[in-house]
Amino acid sequence: MNPWLEVLDRIEAGDDEDLVTFLDGLSDLGRRAVAVRLPGHLTEELRGGFEARWEIEGLASGYRLAGAACLTGAQQVAAWLNRRELRRPRAPEQDADRIVSLLRRRPVEWRRDLAARLAERLRPPAGRRWERTEGVPGWDLVAALVAETGMEPPDGDAFVAGWAWRLVLRRGMGGRGLDGDPLLGPLLPRLFEAQDVAEPLALDGRRNSGVLGELAELAAAGRGRRRTVIDGCARRFLTGGPAEQIAPFVRLWRLLRPEPEEIPVLDFVRLLPAAAPPLAQLALEELRRAESAGLLDDELFAEAVGSLAYRPEKKLVQYAVRWLAGAPAPRGGGAVPALATVFDLDVPALRERAVRLAVKLAPHADDAGREAIREAAARLPADLRERVASAYGAIAPAEPERPVAAVLHAPAPPALAPPFASPGELVAELRARWSEEPQRCERVLAGLVELTHRDRDGVAAALRPWWEETRPRPGEPDLYLFGRHLHDDSVNGLLIRCALAVVAPEHSRHVSTSLARMSPYRVSSEWPPQSLVRRRLEEVIELFERGETIPALLATPTAPTGHVDPATVVRRMERLGDTEPLAADFRQALLRLPRRIDPDLLVRAEKLPSQAGRVLAAWFRDGGWPDPAVEWEPLEETSGHASRGWGRHLRPRVVPPAGLPAWLEELWVGRPHNVYLSHRSDALWWPVIMPSHREVVAASLVRCRPWPADASGDFRMAALAALAHGDGPVGAATAVAIAAGLGNRRDEQRAAAADAALTLAARGQFPATELGQAVGKLIRHELVILKRIAAGLGDLTAAGAHAEVWRTLSVALPLLLPRPGERPRAGLGELLGVAARAAVLAGAEGEISGLAEMAARKGSSLVLHEARRLYEAISPHG
Repeated sequence: MNPWLEVLDRIEAGDDEDLVTFLDGLSDLGRRAVAVRLPGHLTEELRGGFEARWEIEGLASGYRLAGAACLTGAQQVAAWLNRRELRRPRAPEQDADRIVSLLRRRPVEWRRDLAARLAERLRPPAGRRWERTEGVPGWDLVAALVAETGMEPPDGDAFVAGWAWRLVLRRGMGGRGLDGDPLLGPLLPRLFEAQDVAEPLALDGRRNSGVLGELAELAAAGRGRRRTVIDGCARRFLTGGPAEQIAPFVRLWRLLRPEPEEIPVLDFVRLLPAAAPPLAQLALEELRRAESAGLLDDELFAEAVGSLAYRPEKKLVQYAVRWLAGAPAPRGGGAVPALATVFDLDVPALRERAVRLAVKLAPHADDAGREAIREAAARLPADLRERVASAYGAIAPAEPERPVAAVLHAPAPPALAPPFASPGELVAELRARWSEEPQRCERVLAGLVELTHRDRDGVAAALRPWWEETRPRPGEPDLYLFGRHLHDDSVNGLLIRCALAVVAPEHSRHVSTSLARMSPYRVSSEWPPQSLVRRRLEEVIELFERGETIPALLATPTAPTGHVDPATVVRRMERLGDTEPLAADFRQALLRLPRRIDPDLLVRAEKLPSQAGRVLAAWFRDGGWPDPAVEWEPLEETSGHASRGWGRHLRPRVVPPAGLPAWLEELWVGRPHNVYLSHRSDALWWPVIMPSHREVVAASLVRCRPWPADASGDFRMAALAALAHGDGPVGAATAVAIAAGLGNRRDEQRAAAADAALTLAARGQFPATELGQAVGKLIRHELVILKRIAAGLGDLTAAGAHAEVWRTLSVALPLLLPRPGERPRAGLGELLGVAARAAVLAGAEGEISGLAEMAARKGSSLVLHEARRLYEAISPHG
């Protein structure tokens, strides 16, 4: 009998029970034979690439059992069990029980050492959602060893988080709960201190019958345990952290419903200034309960109200004013300084209520409180200041602060990386995991072409170890190469195929033939810009498959925008001589030429002997192509679509001038049936494909839609930010894209749109009139949310684009101000406030249709307050 082959057969059969029986009966000599072969076998298997790794992970339980039973030292076994391919067995609890049974022949101290080593390597779940909801990898084995050996449970955060995950997962599968759990006693206090326990508790915390509900029930049944849970929650609250980390403990506290005497009043008052909103709301509610029970003295009441008044959330400030208004006057007098904070808020109705309350409490305010009110009242409008002065004495108005405009600064695009100096550098970049960044892909493509032309054998030799590691074995399908599916027609996938065509041209030709038969529909479904990118890469693949090379690609960018220097293009064509360049590469080079050409280059271009050289000379002579017009189809009446719907209802149409080449007309006009992108990052390529035709690119950004199932994968705003650094006209399409980006619900999308707007403003190219029209139309048709637009334009104003924002809003506001009988839109007050700030910074004067009538209305709403402020700012007499 060969012990190694017997073990391997059982591993590959997936029969773990039989494997445990066999391993348990092995002699020491048999275990040593398995231990010698096991690591090398796994390493060899993993050279089979993605499919082999997937198979190994499916058989992880068997490999874990063999290593635990046969490897010698605790350190060696721990390293084996923590291998990435083996960390996630199919059934973690069963896997742990089997390993523990095999380890019983080892000394207790050895097993405790193994448990400690495994505990040190525990890590909270990360990565994809399904991986996170499987709990902490390796936790079950550590817990089983702890129980088996009677050692103290590890106190590391990851072990405690693993316990929380296991409780929640068991509960979801109908397993046993907390009652009788041997880890409850030692780990319960740590539950409130460890990191990474919030995520499992949040998954469970929506049901009273979950772990949190059971914990509350257990706490109610025992005084000592109740004190532990209440004190633990209070400690966690004082630790602080983001809302999602605190929320499960807030829920647990509500389930506990402590008696007023159990509320840590002083701690909750101290929490109010900086606690996450859910915790601040809980603290406020509990302090009100404590107050009703007579447990909140006047000093702590004043501190609590003052802390709430400093909060950024308007609702909590409003609650502070209401709480103060409901208190007896002598008690409220001690909290008068909190009202001084409210005087500086830009919320007219709340500010007026604070003034009325300050006047009412004036007889009960001490000297410090009166001084705080007088100092803050100096900054109030005249009518409110006079009302405060009637109760606190004469108050001189404060000198108004002179607004200072920020210096406008355009974010710079990242610089281009230098060309690869050697085949080794190129292969290292190909091996690295990286996203589909156009400039990075262009650098790899250029490196493959240029280095292969200089020394094809050298590049092939550098690629060969990678090829040997991942090449399909005889009889296996050609599904994967270099860790990527060969049917993947993304740019990264095509770059891998370019490398394949260098190192294994016969295999590459076989793959190309297979793909041509399997994907006849691909071209018709692509957006034309992406067809150009794909065809350009396929030309290189075909070139290498024929055994040919060229000195360089014409279209490799020389600038971060995607532009290619005209002199560089001429020099590259001169190197080609009378050989025609690759067709798609030549077209791409023409698209990447800047709008201004040195006239002296025409002389050199006219001497080029190729047909492509004559086309290039004519392009230089004519000054490039005339710009197309971007027109709009009628805007449909719609509502309720928010920012996801703007591309559906604003349909730009590119109208090319007469006489364009057919391929360029198709590229600019697009295909009417194109809606979704083939790959979510395709849009990133468009600004670098057409860096001199920004409005055409913007029209495509508006027309396409992100993948519905992956809103985080919408790259349109990143493309817009890159587009702004290019050249060519900007107009209505660019403006709609900016407006939609500023109204996006995601922070990163709004930031990218703001980068685009600031770049255009700094370059003196901001489409203010078109943006004003776009903002007005998108908001009127409820395609974006007004408050988000207001916040985005406010950020642009603060960043120095105040003049551009004012010009934008001078166009947008007449479209948005309510007509007679209409109610103002939600967020209009904030937008008027932005307009007022921008107008003051820009020194603007003029009239806005309908503004004077709104400013003349009576009332204290934010809309009317900001309308009056804007009217005063832009009126010539102001």
